[in-house]
Amino acid sequence: MDFTDKTVVVTGAGKGIGRAIAAMLASRGAKVTALSRSAADLAELETQIGCKTIQVDLADADATRAAALAALPADYLINCAGTTELESFLDVQVKNFDLLYAVNTRAPMIVAQEYARDRVKRMQPGAIVNVSSVASFIGVPDHAAYCASKGGLDAMSRVMANELGRHGIRVNCVNPIVTNTPMAVKAWSDPEKAGRMLARIPLGRFADPDDMAEVILFLLSDEARMINGLSMPVDGGFMIN
Repeated sequence: MDFTDKTVVVTGAGKGIGRAIAAMLASRGAKVTALSRSAADLAELETQIGCKTIQVDLADADATRAAALAALPADYLINCAGTTELESFLDVQVKNFDLLYAVNTRAPMIVAQEYARDRVKRMQPGAIVNVSSVASFIGVPDHAAYCASKGGLDAMSRVMANELGRHGIRVNCVNPIVTNTPMAVKAWSDPEKAGRMLARIPLGRFADPDDMAEVILFLLSDEARMINGLSMPVDGGFMIN
């Protein structure tokens, strides 16, 4: 998959899956525009792969829209930024529910709106990949707000695929199993909890960020030109159990 001279916007590029995506794209010729909240992560990434960087707090709707506009024009978009808070359903705080929806669902909408408006105005096709989670399909304990936000992202992506597909812009979701990232450490550091999840994965391991990046790049590429509106579990077989 060659992305020579293609410009790709990657949100959440500072850490984890987003960082792996940005590095892999750069290694395959892409010009990456990386969005992240952390200035230090962006500075390190800029040194590593020579990308354009934009610091933004995606919980702020106005700042998100301004950052999206500053990142354009672009050939492709990957919405990878995400956050979580671990609370049982009975203890979910409204402020945390709103934060997760703001970052995990609303921010992808805003960035995709500006990206798609620009592509439609230019009468050019495109592709968007939204990084969701297997948590959109199942009820993970202590993840009520997270599951809701990712389920909302999947549902919104299907509407995007329907409407934007008519303009030649494909939209798909990738739904990772637990992936070895800083956010996963926060959610799955308990060996007993992690062990129960691992026991349901036939391949017997959690994913690495590069596992996700390879699938995401495929969905962006012309090789996936007839894939639109998909929510693709990348889960080592977890969903078959």
